[in-house]
Amino acid sequence: MKALSFKPRLFSELKHYNKEKFAADAMSGLIVGIVALPLAIAFGIASGVSPEQGILTAIIGGFLVSLLGGSRVQIGGPTGAFIVIISGIVTNPQLGMSGLIAATIMAGIFLILLGIFRLGTIIKFIPYPIVVGFTSGIALTIFTTQIQQFFGLHINGTVPGDFLSKWAVYVENFASMQWPTLVVGLVSLLIIIFTPRINKKVPGSLVAIIVATVAVYFLNPVLAEQGLSTIETISGDGTTQINSSIPTPEFPTLTWEQIKNLLPTALVIAVLGAIESLLSATVADGVCGDHHNSNQELIGQGVANLCTPLFGGIPCTGAIARTMTNINNGGRTPVAGIIHAVVLLLIFLLLMPLAGYIPMSCLAAVLIMVSYNMSGWRTFVQLMKNPKSDIAVLLITFFLTVIFDLTVAIEVGLLIACLLFMRRMAETTQIKVIADEIDPNEETDAEVHEEHLIIPKGVEVYEINGPYFFGIANKFEELMANLHNHPKVRIIRMRRVPFIDSTGIHNLQNLCEMSHREGTHIVLSGVTPNVYAVLEHNGFTHLLGKDHICPNINVALDRAAAIVKRKI
Repeated sequence: MKALSFKPRLFSELKHYNKEKFAADAMSGLIVGIVALPLAIAFGIASGVSPEQGILTAIIGGFLVSLLGGSRVQIGGPTGAFIVIISGIVTNPQLGMSGLIAATIMAGIFLILLGIFRLGTIIKFIPYPIVVGFTSGIALTIFTTQIQQFFGLHINGTVPGDFLSKWAVYVENFASMQWPTLVVGLVSLLIIIFTPRINKKVPGSLVAIIVATVAVYFLNPVLAEQGLSTIETISGDGTTQINSSIPTPEFPTLTWEQIKNLLPTALVIAVLGAIESLLSATVADGVCGDHHNSNQELIGQGVANLCTPLFGGIPCTGAIARTMTNINNGGRTPVAGIIHAVVLLLIFLLLMPLAGYIPMSCLAAVLIMVSYNMSGWRTFVQLMKNPKSDIAVLLITFFLTVIFDLTVAIEVGLLIACLLFMRRMAETTQIKVIADEIDPNEETDAEVHEEHLIIPKGVEVYEINGPYFFGIANKFEELMANLHNHPKVRIIRMRRVPFIDSTGIHNLQNLCEMSHREGTHIVLSGVTPNVYAVLEHNGFTHLLGKDHICPNINVALDRAAAIVKRKI
């Protein structure tokens, strides 16, 4: 393994930095910071933490991702993908915020290790139907969590955590809907939808929050009587003063048993963060013609998730929407991401008290729009036209995410995808019997002759086309076992076998031993250098004899003819 070179993209970009680039980065960073504000607040509250924690995540996480990441334009911060995971930890009485801090720190360590061991490219091999399945499932889950706030439903007691029970409670309490709350939510949603049609550079979510907050600020007594909930009233502290100071670092105090229980959750956070950040960076590469360093990006993401929770933050990753906003507004270096974090910091220190007036139905509208954009329903429908195995993985991952949780969905989805992949590989590997003669003009490993190659009497030729792994090895062994004839020589052509695993070697050894008892010789033909090296390392060449491993079919047939002649 090559030694890891720690090369954050910022350092190389600063070598050729100038005033023009700074002006473009400054303008983009300002706009992205404004866009990130309502999303950070909404993601924080939807995750079960305070709005300050959402903003702190965008500030600290966004700064570190741009400082240490491997992409020119990546913007880091809280995203909707983590809402379900975070809320599940925070609402767990045995874990709470200490559990969230510990799980996020553990996830940060995993991400750093993924980058150090150069596993950034491996993450990209997760099947696309799984990514779409759990992303769409998360989107539906986020949408479901916002129904109560959007419609202003009055529900006694705690809303159930699981999807089906939650909707059952919504239906039972739908008559308690508050019209003023719904009106605020609908108006906010319309503003978010139609603002880009008027001015694409102005974020609709920010306009909606400003309009709704100003309305609540001047009409607060009237709207409060109508039951409109705001960030202040939902927190129940009776004050609009939201803490706008950066907290001192706090380390979690958990038992070893709790850490072991958090391990699966931390792995899911790490895997999800890696997938989302690398997907965002890849999309950004296609737009701005760049090529990110995936391993360095994982290290930057890992450091961000290692440090952010110490200040009360939540998991963060690369955010596709904010990254695209950065690109579209002229950001071309990580300086834009750093400026975006500085803008958020200034807003946090100077304007946070006003956040208490933000209506919860307005934030619900923001998240409903986020869930719609996140759902990728067009891609989902398109994938339904793919092979049945892909559809099965897609639907299973989707429904497991919605009905159970993301941890189960990813684990089962990956397991099913691996099983289906092995089945496909086994189907592509073919075993055929060649009878009587071989046309050398159609062969890649034969010395070309004008006449066909005649297979001597007492010789059988078999050909394996494809990987010789455990998925096909048993199939070949069964084929050999079902043959009732006992030729003097069996030639096994392996010119199209790219690799062989231990099960394949074991079955070849069994075949040699069985053939030896029957008085049959085994000759291998066209073994590739990689396969030959594996066979030699495992001692198979010594068992079979190197003279029985031939470079091509001509030599193999000559060797078989000599064996047959010797036996006569």
